[in-house]
Amino acid sequence: MTSIRQILARKPDVYSIGPDATVLDALRVMEQKNVGALLVMSGAELVGIFSERDYARKVVLHGRASRDTPLRDVMTGNVFVISPDTSAGECMVHMTERRVRHLPVVEETRVVGVISIGDVVRAVIEDLRFSIEQLEGYIQRGG
Repeated sequence: MTSIRQILARKPDVYSIGPDATVLDALRVMEQKNVGALLVMSGAELVGIFSERDYARKVVLHGRASRDTPLRDVMTGNVFVISPDTSAGECMVHMTERRVRHLPVVEETRVVGVISIGDVVRAVIEDLRFSIEQLEGYIQRGG
């Protein structure tokens, strides 16, 4: 089974922003980097995550101004994190149970990446394809 560490090897960039930045600043970075979420970091410390869902539910629906609202007011705090040694399947379970699309990856106390549900689904599909190919080969060889 593919580990999160293996997935991160293909996507080394971690995009983050400070908690005092505005929602508009975050949206601009998200658009520029083509990502659905940004880690909110205070120095090297993970203090939250800001996602498209946070924008829709905490900014738009409450009539807040993106230009004036600091991320610290609308980010998701107390973020659930995973280890790079977590399997893609286990990560999918966590994401499904918590109803989240992005998870920070932390090794010891250092943020080493972010995993999206798309990353995890691709890895699980690759694992399943490999298993199917192995089973087909076994069957063709006569078991």
